[in-house]
Amino acid sequence: MRRADRLFQIIQILRRSSRPVTADAMASELETSKRSVYRDIAALIGQRVPIRGEAGVGYVLERGFDLPPLMLTADELEAAVLGAQWVEGHGDASLARAAKDLIAKIGASVPAHLRPLLLDAAARTVPGWPIPPDRLDAGLARAWIRSGRKMAIAYRDVEDRETERVIWPIAIGYLNSARLLIGWCELRGDFRHFRLDRVADAQYLEERFPERPAVLRAKWLKTLEAPRQAGVPHG
Repeated sequence: MRRADRLFQIIQILRRSSRPVTADAMASELETSKRSVYRDIAALIGQRVPIRGEAGVGYVLERGFDLPPLMLTADELEAAVLGAQWVEGHGDASLARAAKDLIAKIGASVPAHLRPLLLDAAARTVPGWPIPPDRLDAGLARAWIRSGRKMAIAYRDVEDRETERVIWPIAIGYLNSARLLIGWCELRGDFRHFRLDRVADAQYLEERFPERPAVLRAKWLKTLEAPRQAGVPHG
């Protein structure tokens, strides 16, 4: 690996980690020596890259630093296109439009020799099952999630029984065959998953729920770590 590429990769390693990264770990990933990593770190600091840390403890990249836009490798470009293709085919209408716009912006920004990968990528998604039409505006629901505000919904279960719920929405889940609104349900006193095609009505309330969405998402993710016998609970 050329030194310039190695310097770039060190920044990438630090940028994707939320904890200090040791020279050992970087040397292992880059298949080089710790001594080379120490020299590279010193060189980056000399170039005013805001890296903090010390040998034996680990290094972090301070927030606010970024590289010039879209310095992508072929694999990174194909990963981005693959993700955008999946969202275009499985996301709600606003995300599908955003995925198309993203691919167009990437195409306008990457070097000419990488642009063919946008049109004929080796990595591709396969068509999913038809997704029932949403009966909830997922774009508006995402806005409510970001603002930490409650929603009141009327929900029909698989047997067409309707219940009314006040929920604290925390995420929209995108599956191959359905889209889910995930939130804390005041009626059940627990996290629940609601298929968007079964939401009969929704009211977007101004009342904020008492915990930050990020905190609730972390709690919800912990519940997924417990063994589940079958399926995803709805309602």
